[in-house]
Amino acid sequence: MRAKVKYSVIVPVFNEEETIEKFVEEVIPVMKKTDDTFEIIFINDGSRDHTAEILNDLAKAEKRIKVINFSRNFGQQSALFCGFENASGDAIIDIDVDLQDPPEVILEMIEKWKEGFDIVHGKRKIRKGESILKKATSTIYMKFLKSITGMEIPQHTGDFKLFDRKVIDTIKTMPEHNRFLRGLTTWVGFKQTEVEFERAERCAGETKYTLKKLISLASNGVIANSNYPLTLSLKTGLTFGVLSVATFIALIVLVCLKIEVPLVAWLFPTIVFFASGLSVFNGLSNLYIARIYDEVKNRPIYIVGSKINFDEHDEI
Repeated sequence: MRAKVKYSVIVPVFNEEETIEKFVEEVIPVMKKTDDTFEIIFINDGSRDHTAEILNDLAKAEKRIKVINFSRNFGQQSALFCGFENASGDAIIDIDVDLQDPPEVILEMIEKWKEGFDIVHGKRKIRKGESILKKATSTIYMKFLKSITGMEIPQHTGDFKLFDRKVIDTIKTMPEHNRFLRGLTTWVGFKQTEVEFERAERCAGETKYTLKKLISLASNGVIANSNYPLTLSLKTGLTFGVLSVATFIALIVLVCLKIEVPLVAWLFPTIVFFASGLSVFNGLSNLYIARIYDEVKNRPIYIVGSKINFDEHDEI
């Protein structure tokens, strides 16, 4: 008789009153098919609709549903790490609540885990409901990130993954505040594989990942995993230097050809080039100084307002 294992399903939610009940209706039958114990941990990331009330009712009816309410909105990455820190499973699965990532794929991930893989990525074979622009920018960004970090971050994957307990324990030891899970997942190594699936459209509601949040996530991926922006100052400085020399050569040629060149023609390009260069240098340096400032403050990446269905021994 095989030993029972436990699975933890981590689900960040923010203003998802239209999707939560549908998600629970689909994910619980899927998890029951494992014939093992499981818990579903919802992290309510400061929702302002009826999300908290719906989660409270669901948790009362089903003890395997656990809820963590944040004191305010801290972002999806913080919610995921909160789930990791509170999960008690042998394998941990993170998934969005909108049912774009089919819960049935979890069973395929579990099979890969049982084969000995420590991280199983959900890979989107088809991505319904996403514009061509979004798909294109995502592909370009991931290729750019790979080129400057050297990390083989799997293409067409998001935050739908299964992690072995030892992987989560390793990730939890990393103290940085501005976290990018996809980058950390690649950086830690371990034995990894992928499971392909067709990504559906949202079952209800609208995406909570605004352009601002997407840009913030993308910048985290670059700054947290690469020193490439720091090298731009040298590259930009050299470029401006070459352009300045080329401009002076062109002006000297004009003078040799006895073409009158006003004084401003000498001063303006030089001033613009050097002023722009200094501005770029300061801006890039400030990005990293801001990150150092965040780390030195050492504030928590989230604050828990309340918990539901967590026994005393589960408390962190």
